[in-house]
Amino acid sequence: MSWWEVLLLALVEGVTEFLPISSTGHLILLSTWLGRAHEAFVQDYEIIIQGGAILAVVVYSHRRLWQPRMYGLVAAAFLPTATIGFFAKDFLETLLSSPLVVAINLILGGLVLLSMDRWFKSASGGIEALPVWRAGVIGLVQSLSLFPGVSRAAAALFGARWMGLRKEDAAEFSFLLAVPTLGAASAYKLYKSSATFEGAHLLALGVGIGVSFLVALLSMRFLVGLWQRYGMQPFGVYRIVLGAIVLLWLSFFS
Repeated sequence: MSWWEVLLLALVEGVTEFLPISSTGHLILLSTWLGRAHEAFVQDYEIIIQGGAILAVVVYSHRRLWQPRMYGLVAAAFLPTATIGFFAKDFLETLLSSPLVVAINLILGGLVLLSMDRWFKSASGGIEALPVWRAGVIGLVQSLSLFPGVSRAAAALFGARWMGLRKEDAAEFSFLLAVPTLGAASAYKLYKSSATFEGAHLLALGVGIGVSFLVALLSMRFLVGLWQRYGMQPFGVYRIVLGAIVLLWLSFFS
């Protein structure tokens, strides 16, 4: 993998990780376009550089990390995703190189986002008052993002709004929930594949994590600002257009 590809994949990861447009879906589409979707290191790289996004959350939400109750809420929300991901791991990995699955889920998720703000217009609760069982429901909804193209951020934001959180708190809970979700995936992949890494691989991973961190930090601020001003519709339209383009591309060139 060339250095410009290393930087491009890290840039896309950082931009898309916290936006409701599916970072995994974008990375699958990009690596397929680059002709590298089936390379083992590329598949490892795309997951491990999510560590940069985790560091971005720590910086962005550092005040929340001093609230002990927050750990219980995040753990309750993480448990459903972790459990389902563990038992369905082999099946889900077969979908990680399928642009068709990504395209379909991008469109379906986009249709949901177009109406999401209207459905949950009255949601105005804060994280501090969120019951543990509602956090678990948010995590259950987030588990849908195990399917490529659904978007972890979109699922978590939907679940958080459904469970009554206002926009700012829904966004921040989505960010916090990314820490164990992405951390578990990144740590497992690093443990599983580290023995095969060479010096160039480690350098690429270091650069990728650094770029992902910086860009993800900006992306989180962008999400909150855009959502407050325009709602989820811009993201919904983007997903539908991208999904349609991918379907057309697959129809004519695959």
